Amino acid sequence: MITIGLTGSIGMGKTETAKYFSQKGVPVFDSDAFAHKLLGPKGAAVDEVARNFSGVKKDDYIDRKILGARVFENENSLQLLEKILHPLVVKGRKAFIKNAKTDIILFDIPLLFEKGYENDFDYIVVVSASVETQKQRVLKRTGMTKERLKEILAKQLPNIKKIEMADFIVQTDLGFDYAKKQVSDIIEQIRK
Repeated sequence: MITIGLTGSIGMGKTETAKYFSQKGVPVFDSDAFAHKLLGPKGAAVDEVARNFSGVKKDDYIDRKILGARVFENENSLQLLEKILHPLVVKGRKAFIKNAKTDIILFDIPLLFEKGYENDFDYIVVVSASVETQKQRVLKRTGMTKERLKEILAKQLPNIKKIEMADFIVQTDLGFDYAKKQVSDIIEQIRK
């Protein structure tokens, strides 16, 4: 089985690119969605997170807005949260691999390089777009500001560095059809 790690900085089009892989029959493990599930109703991380971050538990789930406000500005709190969540996400990835019934699977991991997962996959695909496109996309998001975007980008590896470490690049600012064709070409090359 061939494993692909998919990553890209905020606003580069990673979510849409993952959908294109899925449309081509490649099962996708979405790390963010899995982490949200861990914090959701009766999630596996709810009790541990609640023990470490008072006031974030509502009924049987974690209020991610309250938690996010608490950890985003505090590096120690963020590291503690990651220490709780990352092993559970890695466990989820392993289960996904074990249960996959296909020749290729894809893992959508926003901070793949930042968290040192680049050697966990056979191939790395980086999603990219121009800086102007990235800013336009991100600033359309609810509650996003230029300052917040700057803070997020400061915590991410620069796009140019990600491109240098990629096996494949999907350029997403040249239209949907172009991006879809790149995904098809990547799958074809990997299968060869």
